[in-house]
Amino acid sequence: QVQLVESGGGLVQPGGSLRLSCAASGIIFRLKAMGWYRQAPGKERELVAVIGSGCNTNYGDSVKGRFTISRDNAKNTVYLQMNTLNTEDTGVYYCTANLLSCNGPNYWGQGTQVTVSS
Repeated sequence: QVQLVESGGGLVQPGGSLRLSCAASGIIFRLKAMGWYRQAPGKERELVAVIGSGCNTNYGDSVKGRFTISRDNAKNTVYLQMNTLNTEDTGVYYCTANLLSCNGPNYWGQGTQVTVSS
């Protein structure tokens, strides 16, 4: 079993920045990929970013150029640096982990709330 613990969410003003972190535990081998999804109120869950060994680093269209995903393989930790936030970035952000593939998460974190508001 894999446990994912997110941190770093909160309230930020439009134009501001936040950094999310997610630490994976309960595994004995390195995960293939880790990433972030988000769900805004009344909307479907969508990909934010994913990064992995031998995988393309992918971003959702709405965050390209503003968000940066990075990963510390030794710590099984993934980060999401979010800059120039706007109100449409508001939502619950979920950390994900893939065991063997670049796509299709096997595990999900419990989510962390990000609210962009003045």
